[in-house]
Amino acid sequence: MEAQDLAAAKKNATNQRRTLVFIDESGLSTKPTRVRTWSLRGQTPLLHESFGWKSLSIIGGLTVKRFCFQIHKGSLKSPEVVKFIQHLRRHIKGRLLLIWDGAAIHRSALVRDYLASTQGQVIAERLPAYAPELNPVEYMWGHLKYHEIANLITTQAWELSLEATAALRRMRRLLHSG
Repeated sequence: MEAQDLAAAKKNATNQRRTLVFIDESGLSTKPTRVRTWSLRGQTPLLHESFGWKSLSIIGGLTVKRFCFQIHKGSLKSPEVVKFIQHLRRHIKGRLLLIWDGAAIHRSALVRDYLASTQGQVIAERLPAYAPELNPVEYMWGHLKYHEIANLITTQAWELSLEATAALRRMRRLLHSG
């Protein structure tokens, strides 16, 4: 989809009284995202990490008024995408227009069949290829990784999940208070 197609989809969503939901996925690892930090003069800060990295996946949806997310162990598959859309439908009333990238899990038969089963209540449009800057959820992930949980040392996936969930909830409160 090109930029004008996306603009047309947004205009149609307004005419059809649909809520736009930008959706994206990201991964987290117990291997810390290292960023510049500070310490006392002469005391170099050290990050002690283990090499048995555990990974988590996050899927998030952002509207003008709401940010929803779910964290899963390992990589996301089509069933998790369907569960997330169901989660969105419980929390966002009315018809939805999902805007996401062209990831294979978005184009899977299971996701297509689920969208078809909503009888037009939920429709999806793809963002242009190689245009992550058009999806505001990408900026949420960047803030999470490079500010909220930067330099975080955890050894267990549950610790990472706990810290990421707390950070995402803080971000959601800030988003809705502004």
